[in-house]
Amino acid sequence: MPSLAPDHTRFLRMVSFWLTIILFVKLGGFFTWSNNIAITRVIKVISRIAMTGSIWYLYRSIIGRGAIASFGWQHSLSPLLYGAYLLLGFISILWSTDPGYSGLQWFMDFEALVFCYYFIACFILIDYFFAGSAVKMYHVIGNAVMMMIAIFLVGMYVDPDTFYRLTHGGEEARLGGFIMNPNELGMLCAVGVSCFIFNFYRKHRVVWTAVKIGLLLWAIVLTGSRSSTIGCLLIAFFHIRQSSNTRLKILMYAGALLAIPVAVNTLLIKEHGGGLDEVMSMTGRLPFWQALLTEGLPKAPFFGFGFMRIANTDYFQGEHIFTYAAKMTHNTFIQVLMNLGFVGFAIVVFQLVFTIRGFMQVAEREKSLICVGVLIPIMINSFTEFGIFGETNYGILFYQLLIFYISLSINPRLTPREKLFLFRRRPELKSERAGRVA
Repeated sequence: MPSLAPDHTRFLRMVSFWLTIILFVKLGGFFTWSNNIAITRVIKVISRIAMTGSIWYLYRSIIGRGAIASFGWQHSLSPLLYGAYLLLGFISILWSTDPGYSGLQWFMDFEALVFCYYFIACFILIDYFFAGSAVKMYHVIGNAVMMMIAIFLVGMYVDPDTFYRLTHGGEEARLGGFIMNPNELGMLCAVGVSCFIFNFYRKHRVVWTAVKIGLLLWAIVLTGSRSSTIGCLLIAFFHIRQSSNTRLKILMYAGALLAIPVAVNTLLIKEHGGGLDEVMSMTGRLPFWQALLTEGLPKAPFFGFGFMRIANTDYFQGEHIFTYAAKMTHNTFIQVLMNLGFVGFAIVVFQLVFTIRGFMQVAEREKSLICVGVLIPIMINSFTEFGIFGETNYGILFYQLLIFYISLSINPRLTPREKLFLFRRRPELKSERAGRVA
C-alpha cells in the first residue's frame, strides 16, 4: 500500500475522534443512569441503536473517502460457531419460559454484533487503504473507557450516594453504585489498562499513559473487585513476558510481586467483606452453582430453558441446597448450560477454543497481543458475573469485537468497477505501488 497522503491526516483524526465518541456512548448504553425503569430502557435502546447507525455512517464515510469494502474471512470457525450459538438462541425462544425476555436479550446481542462488524470494518479499511494511519483500536477503546471511568471518579466526590454502593451491612462502599455492578465496572477498567499498555510498546505519550493507567487502577481498588484485581495482575505478567529487556522484566516482576500481598490483603481477603470464608465460597456462588447443576439442569438438560432463562420461573433458588434467589448464574458457562443445555454448551466451548486458537495464529503480533490482553479480564469476569455468553453486557460487546478483529480481512482482488471507483477517489493509488491493491 502507498504511504499515507498528507491530505488524509485531518480526516483520519476526525475518524479516530468519532470512533471514540461512538464507542463511549455505546458503552454508556449498558449503564443504569436513572432509577426510573422506563427512562433507563429508553436511554439504553436509543443510545445503542443510534450508535449502530452512527458507526454505519462513519463506515460509509471511510468508503467514500477512498476505500473498498471487499472483505474476506479467516479463522472462520470462530464467527461461524458464534452464529450457530445465536441461531440456537433464536430458535430457543420457541420453548423459552419467557419468550419476551429471551427475545429482547437475543435482539440486544444481535444488535451489538452488527455494531461490532461495522466498528471493526472501519479499522480494517483504514489499516489497508490508509497505511501508516495512527488510528489504532487499542487507543480508541482505551480512551472511551477512560472517559467513562472519569465520570465515576468525579461522581464519587460530587454525588457519593449515587456513585457508591454499600455492601456487607453498609461496612463496605464500592464504586459503581447501582449505575453499574462494581465487578463489571472493574472489568471495564482492566480492559482500559490492557489497551493503554500498548502505548508503552510504541513509546507514545508514556507519562500521560502512565497517569491514565494509574487512574484506572485506582478505580479498580475503589470498586473492590477481586476478579478485576486478578485480571490486572495477569495482564501485567502477560505483557512483562513480551519485553525483550531482561533488566526491565526483572524490575517489573519485582514490582508486581510486591503488589501481590497488598492486593491479597486489601481486595481478595477484605476485612469488612466476608474474609477468607467468603473468598473460598466465591461469595456464596458455589452452593448456588451446585443447586443449579443438581436441581435445575436435570429439568431441561439438552436444550435448556430458553435464551437467558435459568428456570421455569423468573428466579432460581435451591430447594434442597440453601441458596439465594437469582435470575442469572454469575458464571457465563453455567448460564449457557442452563438456558441452551448441553447442545448450546458444546457450541460455545468449541467457539471459544477456535477463537483463542485464532488469537494465537494471527500473523500480526500486535493484533494477537491486543486480543489476548482484552480477553484476560473479560474471561475472568465470565467466571463470576454475566460474562461473554451471559445476559447483555459490554463484556459480550468486547468479545464480539475480538471475533471480528481476527476473522475480518480485506480481499485484495477487486472487480473492474471497484478499481474504477477507488482510482477516481484516490488517484495516487495508480502508482506502481498500488499494484498490490489491484
